[in-house]
Amino acid sequence: MPQYQFTQARRYDPQAIAHYYRNRPWKAIWRAITVIWSFAGFVLGMLWDSWQHEVAAHQPERAAHLRQILTRLGPTFIKVGQALSTRPDLIRKDFLEELIKLQDQLPPFDSVRAFEIIEAQLDRKISETYSEISPEPVAAASLGQVYRARLLTGEAVAVKVQRPNLLPVLSLDLYLMRWAAGWLGPLLPLNLGHDLCLIVDEFGIKLFEEIDYINEGRNAEKFATNFADDPTVKVPSIYWRYTSNCVLTLEWIEGIKLTDIERVKAAGLDTDSLIEVGVRSGLRQLLEHGFFHADPHPGNLFALADGRMAYIDFGMMDQMEETTKETLVDSVVHLINKDYLELAKDFVKLGFLTPDTDIMPIVPALESVLGDIVGEKVSDFNFKTITDQFSELMYDYPFRVPAKFALIIRSLVTEEGLALTLNPDFKIVEVAYPYVARRLLNGESPALRRRLIEVLFKDGKFQWNRLEDMIAIARSDRSFDLLPTAQLGLQYLLSDEGSFLRRQLILALIEDDRLHTEEVRRLWNLVKEDLQPGRLFNVALGALADFSTTGAAALTRF
Repeated sequence: MPQYQFTQARRYDPQAIAHYYRNRPWKAIWRAITVIWSFAGFVLGMLWDSWQHEVAAHQPERAAHLRQILTRLGPTFIKVGQALSTRPDLIRKDFLEELIKLQDQLPPFDSVRAFEIIEAQLDRKISETYSEISPEPVAAASLGQVYRARLLTGEAVAVKVQRPNLLPVLSLDLYLMRWAAGWLGPLLPLNLGHDLCLIVDEFGIKLFEEIDYINEGRNAEKFATNFADDPTVKVPSIYWRYTSNCVLTLEWIEGIKLTDIERVKAAGLDTDSLIEVGVRSGLRQLLEHGFFHADPHPGNLFALADGRMAYIDFGMMDQMEETTKETLVDSVVHLINKDYLELAKDFVKLGFLTPDTDIMPIVPALESVLGDIVGEKVSDFNFKTITDQFSELMYDYPFRVPAKFALIIRSLVTEEGLALTLNPDFKIVEVAYPYVARRLLNGESPALRRRLIEVLFKDGKFQWNRLEDMIAIARSDRSFDLLPTAQLGLQYLLSDEGSFLRRQLILALIEDDRLHTEEVRRLWNLVKEDLQPGRLFNVALGALADFSTTGAAALTRF
């Protein structure tokens, strides 16, 4: 890897990086000495605590010291700390809590140098691109900094400039980390579940994606397309003519940081509505699109004056496969059903457990950790608590956190933390459950309809209480309209695909040798306000309009 390729390499290639530094050992040695010297005091302190039998007493102090070391060592190590803060399988709870405090903030680099980078990357003078630009950055982070500017055509824009020589710095640190992982991994008391070098490579891949601003622009446009039908979510436009690998020009977002509660309230914004927008958009990313924002920290989410939520900074994104999304929905269904054996199998499919793991001893542990989530304490559910409980299970059972789910956990915990900042009494389940219930009730796809049936039937018996609960939960979502759901349900029942459900519903009405009139009455009382005669007649007409002779034949076959 010749020197000039550092400005061209946009993908993480550990072999090419290793080849370059093996031929220039003096560069690696000096950085290694700096890193080792930084960690020497920390390691000696840990050993001293162990010799003095004072590990517990000094644990908070050591955890804070580790966070400070990572901050001093610069961008790569700050990112390492942030990544580790989402890995309860690698870091014990006390250290994990301290690493979560890491702030993605560094002193800005010189604006003169930043403007030189802009001109070199865009191949034109600043004055030929922007009519004005702030003399100092309005925000600085570990990988770049942002200026406010105005294009010659009048649009207000944000100009994101990457730190100089960032790629060689990150490459050298990743080379050293991977080299150390090769011989240090077996000596560390970590429950990795797989090769430590793979952990470094996963981190390197995402880090290289994050510093490629062309990739970030494409991510932003894909995200905007996914939410084109959602008027509550704002995504800034990308100005490709003024964008390169190291400079990104995008629409300026005039918003309020979600953590600035006083400004949010002064603007007359409803904090609960903002929370609903954030949680619902997060769930859509995971369960509908599979393309999610993996770094929704306070600096990346803004409240707009009209009540919308704006997402910015699309450097750290990830895509889930369709099978992963389906298995996630399966796991929710099995959690609702309290079927912990099937839930353990879901963990195997998702990669939290290896295929050769004996899951039988794990089932009771899952029940003890997750048993209350859908029980009486459902309102107390939060991701932070579950993450903490799982961090303890990691050391008793062979759980591991796949890289993709480390990003998902980071996203969920961060968004929940922002919601709690806006409203300390907020319960994520109050928004998440209505969303999941609504999607299952709507049954837009055969896969979702199959999962709805799994929820409604247990051991061959229809669960009336679950249907009541799901309707009640879904109706707590103000955007939920029962009539379209009823129309979809009627169309499904009249279809060939719905033959199984038709038979089961008839059996459910007469099971245990009695007519379940009381259950039907409770259901009617629950939905009668939404099912006004006029609207109900229109729904019936809509369903019958799609009811073909083939459907009639299927119905008579019952």
